Amino acid sequence: MTTATKGRFSADGLPVLIGSVPLTDHKEALDWIFSTTPEIPLWPQLPHNPLERMMPQFAEGIPCIIEENTLDPEGRILFDITHAGFEEEMLAFYEEYLAAMEDSSLLTGSRFQVSRERATGLYLFLEALPEHSDKMKAVKGQVSGPFTMLTGIKDRDGRAGYFDETIRDMVIKGISMKAAWQTRLLADKMEELAGDEAKPVLMFIDEPALAGLGSSAFIGVTDEEIQTMINEVAEAVHGAGGLVGIHVCANTNWSILLGSGIDIISFDAYGFFDKMAALKTEVGQFFNRGSILAWGGVPTSREEEINGQSTDSLSELFTRQMESFVTPDMDMKSLLRQTLITPSCGTGALSSQVAEKVLSLTRSTADSLRAQYF
Repeated sequence: MTTATKGRFSADGLPVLIGSVPLTDHKEALDWIFSTTPEIPLWPQLPHNPLERMMPQFAEGIPCIIEENTLDPEGRILFDITHAGFEEEMLAFYEEYLAAMEDSSLLTGSRFQVSRERATGLYLFLEALPEHSDKMKAVKGQVSGPFTMLTGIKDRDGRAGYFDETIRDMVIKGISMKAAWQTRLLADKMEELAGDEAKPVLMFIDEPALAGLGSSAFIGVTDEEIQTMINEVAEAVHGAGGLVGIHVCANTNWSILLGSGIDIISFDAYGFFDKMAALKTEVGQFFNRGSILAWGGVPTSREEEINGQSTDSLSELFTRQMESFVTPDMDMKSLLRQTLITPSCGTGALSSQVAEKVLSLTRSTADSLRAQYF
C-alpha cells in the first residue's frame, strides 16, 4: 500500500465478491451481497443488461468510443477518431480531465460520472448502505480496466485501440477519472455514515485481458507500458482517498502487478495458484509493503467443479496454498490478516442456483479459516 493508505485496512480473511451476478433484479442481487459479505459489500453488475457489460458500462463520455444501437443484439461499440467533431470533443475531454485533476470535486456531474442507466446497482447500493453500515469494514467498487477496454474494442478496421496513441491516452485517462469519481462517491457516503470512523473504499480494476499477455495478439505490448497504465489508474484512486485492487481472470505476468502501485491483487488461486507460488520472493515483498492478496480459491468456471466442493475441502485447499507463503516473519495468522477470500471470478455466467452456492462457499470458507487462525 502507499504511505497514505498503509495500515488503514486489515483484510482479516474476510469474504468479498467479484462484481457480476446472474440476476435480473438489482435489489435481489443486493440482498445476496449484504447477506453473504456484509463486512465488505460491493455493488452488483448484471450482465444480462447490455449497458452493464464490461465494455459499455464505462464507455460514456470518452469521445473516441462510438456506440451504435447498444441495446440491439446487432449493435456494436467501437473506436473512431475520424468522425465529425472529434477534435472539439477531444479538447473538451482534456479540459475536463485537467480541471478534475486540480479539483476532484469537479468529478461530480462531469463526463466522468457513470449514469444510473449504466450502473443502477451502484446507485441502489448507495441508497442501501445506511441500513447495513453497522457491520461494514470497507466497501468495494469496480471499473473496467483500461487494457481490457483498449483491446476488447476495435476500430472500424478491426484494430485494437491500444495500438493508437490518441485512443490509448484518452481511455486510460477516462477510466482513471471514472475510478476516481466512483471512489470519491463511495468515500463521501462512508464519511456521511461514519464521520471520522469512515471505512475505506476498495476500488478494483477488472482486467481479464491481461491474461492474454505474451500471446500473438499483443506482440509489442511491453511490461513497462502495462505497469505505467495500471499505475495511472491507481494514482487516481489513491488521490480520491481509496485503496486500489486489480482482478485478473486466469493467469498473467504477476510480476508486473506485484511491482506496481496496486494495493490488492485478486487472482484465481483455484486454477492457477502455482503461477503465483513461483513468485514467492516477490509476493513476500508485496506483503511487506502492507499489501493484500484476494485469494480466489472458490471455483466459478464449471458447475460440476463447484458442486464437487465443500467448506471443508476448500478450507483445506486454502490452508495448503497459504502455507507456501509462510516465513519466519509471517505465520498463517499474519498471512490471513493480509488476505481476502474470494471466488476465482464473477458469477454472471452461471445459473442463479450455482452462483448462490459460490457465494455461500465463499462465506463459509472464510468463516472456517478465520475460526481456525484467529
